[in-house]
Amino acid sequence: MKGSNALSSAPFLNTLQAMQMIDVYTKFAYEQAAIPVIPGRKSRVETFAGADRTYTIEAMMGDKKALQAGTSHNLGQNFSRAFETQFMDENGQLEHVWQTSWAISTRFVGGIIMTHGDDAGLMLPPRIAPIQVVIVPIWKKGDEKGVVMEAVASVQNTLKEAGIRVKVDDSELRTPGWKFNFYEMKGVPIRIELGPRDVKNRSVVLSRRDVPGKQGKEFGISMEPSILVDHIKGRLEEIQASLLQKAITFRDSNIVDVNSYGELKEVISEGKWARGPWSASDADELKVKEETSATIRCFPFDQPEGAKKCFMTGNPADEVAIFAKSY
Repeated sequence: MKGSNALSSAPFLNTLQAMQMIDVYTKFAYEQAAIPVIPGRKSRVETFAGADRTYTIEAMMGDKKALQAGTSHNLGQNFSRAFETQFMDENGQLEHVWQTSWAISTRFVGGIIMTHGDDAGLMLPPRIAPIQVVIVPIWKKGDEKGVVMEAVASVQNTLKEAGIRVKVDDSELRTPGWKFNFYEMKGVPIRIELGPRDVKNRSVVLSRRDVPGKQGKEFGISMEPSILVDHIKGRLEEIQASLLQKAITFRDSNIVDVNSYGELKEVISEGKWARGPWSASDADELKVKEETSATIRCFPFDQPEGAKKCFMTGNPADEVAIFAKSY
């Protein structure tokens, strides 16, 4: 998703527009993708060429590297002056427009995979999963198929009518076990298993993608429409919240506060993120990059209170910065 604006308004409205889009991206990352990004401002060195300010959302991947998951740029009048992009104001005078530009790209898809995936494959947050529930019918004897498929169709229709994205895999070319592994690899949040015994008991077996093995299985979930729908919707919300909380815990356990350059080097060598007060020069920032391969990911909007001293120079610092290796 990419967009840009050309405004006739004062510079502060340009900043407001750029910040607004970062808020949109942050909300989407948390609420839909279950990725706990850190929103903030880029350093001068990392600011987009030609921009007055670049704002960013930074995400920690499963290997603890940073992903710049989205950006929003306050371009000021830099590009409009270069390309003579003008408008006529209410006084009939030609003025250069004020511009913003913002985007998240397909790298965000990669971010979802690398934040939540495991050795078994994808693990998709339910709110963005194309398939939220897959139903796998199970039968051994030919005369069992009709009864099972009738129940499967009923469950499928019940879930569809409730707005749940559901798929039935009734292919006879693969075994149920193969299908279990396949949809785990695809990251489908919930699997429903339905066989002759379940039909007899008017119930289904439910498996959660985010909880492997027997711990993630529930037996005897009633097929009664209101009970089944409430149960499935509740589990989808639980999975969504669980994936976000797991990612938050992982992120926070791998961000270390530092008070010296030596501490930063040690933290970065461990593959973690370093956070510390920073007011050093652009040259110092480039030195850190050269010696550690880490860059300033952002100055977070959420800043600690109190007096601070730059860990590089010992001079007073107004902000903390986050350093990390990235792709």
